Amino acid sequence: MLHARLLTYIDEVVRQGSIRRAAEKLNVASSAISRQILALEEQIGAPLFDRSGRRLRPTAAGELLVRHVRETLKEMTRTQAMIEELKGLRRGSVSIGLMSGLAANILPRAVNDFHESNPRVEVRLKLMTTGDEILNAVEKGEVALGLGFDFPRHAGVRVVHAATGRLGAVMNPEHPLAGQSELRLRDCAPYPLVLADPTTAIRPHIDEAFARSGFTALAFTETNSIEMMRQMAILGRSITFLTPFDIEFEQRMGRLTYVPMPELARHEQRLMLVQNERRSDALAGLLAERLKALIHSVAETGG
Repeated sequence: MLHARLLTYIDEVVRQGSIRRAAEKLNVASSAISRQILALEEQIGAPLFDRSGRRLRPTAAGELLVRHVRETLKEMTRTQAMIEELKGLRRGSVSIGLMSGLAANILPRAVNDFHESNPRVEVRLKLMTTGDEILNAVEKGEVALGLGFDFPRHAGVRVVHAATGRLGAVMNPEHPLAGQSELRLRDCAPYPLVLADPTTAIRPHIDEAFARSGFTALAFTETNSIEMMRQMAILGRSITFLTPFDIEFEQRMGRLTYVPMPELARHEQRLMLVQNERRSDALAGLLAERLKALIHSVAETGG
């Protein structure tokens, strides 16, 4: 990239059509601008300006250079604005679209940590029903970030971070099975089960695992609400089947425990953080870094 001062000189000479007028506008000596342009022309090996008329006009080579100069100056201005945001000199906002089950777990912790370091930045959380809805919102710039499970590929959206969580048995820490290092479906079958209903992405995995095991899944409750599954497990002797990402807060607070299940180990959910591949936002980048660290921590430790 050319030196920032020279970029400004070239841009202003083109705008003014004169080195003298550009020098007056920039409050520098004409000789300083002329000397640097001549040195650049010698380096490139081609004239950048047609000096035959009263007004300086870019040559073909000059046109190419001016296009580069203006793109670079525009990018520099945007980068400087992002740096100002990072320094906390400006207020701002960050929006994130997410699936509802995550709203009561990973997001509050990440947002709270982010707010401690960025108290002047507003975080807007938008609950969305499907992964496609989140991806479309990210692509259109309606939200800066998207968080959810098992997103398909989507034009205009890139994955910032992804981590895998395996389905396991989730229950109250006082449950008779809570102290086990791992469980099998036959261990869970005698207890009331709270199952994700057939409309959810989880349920086919559960049905397949029970079918292979030869045991029948008798649901005490079926629901499409992750929050309801968590609460039912907290309040009674019920067992439900979720990933560590689904119970991060409750596990940290000692309200739920997660026990791995070999029969469900093959059934994974990828928690994915995405953003628009063409747009970048300094504040969204900061929040994304916090989310990445937390997601990695949960994936590594199970909460």
